[in-house]
Amino acid sequence: MTVLPFPIAETPDPQTVERGRLLFAGETEFVKGVVAMSGLPPADRMEVCFAGRSNVGKSSLINALTGRKGLARASNTPGRTQEINYFTAGESHYLVDLPGYGYANAPLPVVAKWQKLLKQYLSGRQTLRRAFVLIDARHGVKKVDEEILSLLDSAAVTFQCVLTKTDKVKARDRDTVLAQTRNALSKHPAAFPELILTSSEKGDGIETLRATIATLE
Repeated sequence: MTVLPFPIAETPDPQTVERGRLLFAGETEFVKGVVAMSGLPPADRMEVCFAGRSNVGKSSLINALTGRKGLARASNTPGRTQEINYFTAGESHYLVDLPGYGYANAPLPVVAKWQKLLKQYLSGRQTLRRAFVLIDARHGVKKVDEEILSLLDSAAVTFQCVLTKTDKVKARDRDTVLAQTRNALSKHPAAFPELILTSSEKGDGIETLRATIATLE
């Protein structure tokens, strides 16, 4: 049997699922929006960050993870949020929502400022354990995603690909998207070798993602 590179993450065992449930069953609160490294909260707990191009479903995924619909605010205007947004997950974790990328309407100085902040954050945050890069399952890895993947490589930050909106992909198209995604990820040394497939609308993959976060060392 041929083992595919970047296999789909298996459903965790019940004990691990429970660890994930307990992590996100605790209090989840918005801490602050950060526009400069000097504004980051104390590095006193483990953190994971979420990156993805505009309209990939990042806010919806964070809301599904935490079970709070209005926690991360979705915007119909791509690239509207230009802050690094911090949320707590219980007393042990930070969830970090990075600004959406790939927007065309933001002024160039704004884009340059956010790219500089992102590079500083990824390179300098010692408590960052993993980045989750969200990829729309209908489209796979696009050219605009490659910049963030290369940036994570250069910052030596392990990232894991989370495919979103999988409920909107027809079965006959799924294998094509998975093959394209696997091929793209194979060029990035910082890529964690498992894919997580999710649907915020249906709840698919949410337990797996929670468990993955809860078991990071």
